[in-house]
Amino acid sequence: METEAPKKNRLKDTMKRSIVKSLSYRLVIIILDFTTVYIFTGQVKLAIGFMLVSNIYTTIAYFLHERLWEKILWGKEPVAS
Repeated sequence: METEAPKKNRLKDTMKRSIVKSLSYRLVIIILDFTTVYIFTGQVKLAIGFMLVSNIYTTIAYFLHERLWEKILWGKEPVAS
């Protein structure tokens, strides 16, 4: 007897989910940026400055990148209903 494979729901990230993913990823990167710059320079002000500037433009870039890839069909496979 053949068993039916589990059905997968085709889900799409909402705008809210993309924002939360971007922010949680940024939190990790903020910590890494600060730590790395501080280790190399020993300067808290420089580390904070780099962390702030870097994370503003890279957060926007990450969000746009996620939304763009959501629209690209390459590499997606249809899910049998």
